[in-house]
Amino acid sequence: MSGKDRKWLRFRVASVLIFFLVLFAVLVYRAVQLQIIRGDQLRMKADRQQIVTVALPPERGLILDQNGQKLAATVLADSVYIDPKFVPEEEKDRVAEGLSSILSVKKTRIESMIDGPKRFYWVRRKIMPEQTRKIAELDLKGVYILQEPKRFYPHRELAAHVLGFVDIDSEGRGGVERAYNECLLGPARSLSWKRDAKGKRIYLNDTMMDGPETDTCNLILTIDSKIQYITELQLREAVDTNRAQGGTAIVMDPRTGEILAMANSPRFNPNAVAQSTYDMRRNRAISDCFDPGSVFKPFVAAAALEDGVVGETDLFDCENGAYRIGRRVIHEAQMKKHEELTLPEILKYSSNIGIAKVAERVGKERLYHYITQFGFGSKTGIELPIEIRGIVRKPKYWRSIDFANTAFGQGISVTALQLATAMSAIANDGVLMQPHIVRGLVDQNGRVLKEYAPQVVRRVVSPMTAQRMKAMLTNVVEGKGGTGRRARVDGVHIAGKTGTSQKFDKAAARYSSRKVMASFIGFFPADNPQVLILVVLDEPAINRWGGVAAAPVFRNISEKIMRCSDRDIEINRVVAEQEGPGADILRIASGDAVSDAGKWDGVGMPDFSGMSVRDVLRLSRTMGVEVKIAGSGWAVRQNPAAGTALDGLTVCAVSFYGGF
Repeated sequence: MSGKDRKWLRFRVASVLIFFLVLFAVLVYRAVQLQIIRGDQLRMKADRQQIVTVALPPERGLILDQNGQKLAATVLADSVYIDPKFVPEEEKDRVAEGLSSILSVKKTRIESMIDGPKRFYWVRRKIMPEQTRKIAELDLKGVYILQEPKRFYPHRELAAHVLGFVDIDSEGRGGVERAYNECLLGPARSLSWKRDAKGKRIYLNDTMMDGPETDTCNLILTIDSKIQYITELQLREAVDTNRAQGGTAIVMDPRTGEILAMANSPRFNPNAVAQSTYDMRRNRAISDCFDPGSVFKPFVAAAALEDGVVGETDLFDCENGAYRIGRRVIHEAQMKKHEELTLPEILKYSSNIGIAKVAERVGKERLYHYITQFGFGSKTGIELPIEIRGIVRKPKYWRSIDFANTAFGQGISVTALQLATAMSAIANDGVLMQPHIVRGLVDQNGRVLKEYAPQVVRRVVSPMTAQRMKAMLTNVVEGKGGTGRRARVDGVHIAGKTGTSQKFDKAAARYSSRKVMASFIGFFPADNPQVLILVVLDEPAINRWGGVAAAPVFRNISEKIMRCSDRDIEINRVVAEQEGPGADILRIASGDAVSDAGKWDGVGMPDFSGMSVRDVLRLSRTMGVEVKIAGSGWAVRQNPAAGTALDGLTVCAVSFYGGF
């Protein structure tokens, strides 16, 4: 090889080496640029293209009644979404048509999702199991099911106005769900995944989202599910029977202020809020005010006794049914005519004229003092949202006729809860208790986080005045000719008062002669009150008087409480007294609460609705009946139906919904 050739060869080798060195330097630079300089940016861009991250609603804590019955729980529900990348062009119309028919979503909306730029679109969240099954049968490409937490109310309408409801993102929107939203709400979570070439999900993580950590707690109410059910049933029947526009009933322990039941009609199902109206969801017991009518008279009488301006034997001239005040004339209800009546008789016969004259002895300023001391015109402070104050005008604005009207509950507006709380003060020897509906909070391990003990607001009247009022109110129910005689219950002394108040007609700018609020409020046993019940019917069309329309409802609720629930209440109370503060809450949290689950009276097929799979199986073993289980969560249907005779029956099919 000549010298010239060798030089040429060396030049070629050097050129190749330089080329590869430059190429290596470029590759190293590019690698550094991609991996280090722009690494984070490019990884984030790739993740956006390849990884789907979805924020999931947090789980919420349980809501339990005072006996440990689940009133609200969290279950897993199926939600449908589309990943447009995996919807084949030829399948687009089939996917849109199929989802539209099953989920009742407009086809055009689904088509816009399929053609959209994102990788994730919710189609419909928290659907029914039947809808999930139909979607699975269609085997739609690019359509996927994701499970997320859903609030479930196993007893449907029961205590719905107390519980409230949640929105699609599990935020409380009414009742204790709203009032205790932060306590009940668990930490928010996110779910991330990739998909392989076939569209199959590869899960990456299920983590808590950024933000402050929160501990979910369970809420224990003062509500007794059995008493709540009894109250709702009797109220609903009374509204239907009397063709009323609606109604409210409250059951309360006057000694502690605990609300044992709070019922409203119309009702709503918090599992299907979209099917209800605001009027159905409104908690009338705290958000509506009305003129109380004659149920207000006991508070005027108590004021007169407490100030010593009236004695039980004092006689009041009731003007033979017509009492002129200035240019106005006060009449007795139903055009009755009375001559001279004592204070007990004024309450017994519900004399408007008599109580107006009693109020005159008390005086405007002193009567206003007692009205506000009984809690009227102020919020009670119950742990529920949207409570109103009612309307109590100051005495300087009272004309003489206004003063007289106020004495028999006209021209003053109160809420049902204010009325129940005020009467509880008379039942509780003159001591006003703050009404409350939450007993306490426990964490997921059953440890008591907070206990709400009974809270005294103030003493309103002396024990002696309260005892005298109890005797008079007992006479209203048990005395001959008393307006509350339809509230009588065999074997127990009942104290109470009827009321019928005219509703103000805004269109006519006067009180209506046809539209009324019929009410009855009472407590038992009269000598040692343990239960107070208020019943209010809004515009009954059949029986318009409180003593006819509302008093029988009080009687029916009272009889069923004494037959079915009073013993359990006493057992719970004794346990609390023996074991000290927090005993009831700890007993419930540890699962030792009194419950109907696992009990059977031996007559007919039991009602499994609302029970867990475990409770149904346990009860079926007691019965000697085989149970066929379908689904998981809470029992929603059964065949044979509850109450069916057991003769020859060996199998019962029970369907469940909402598994954890």
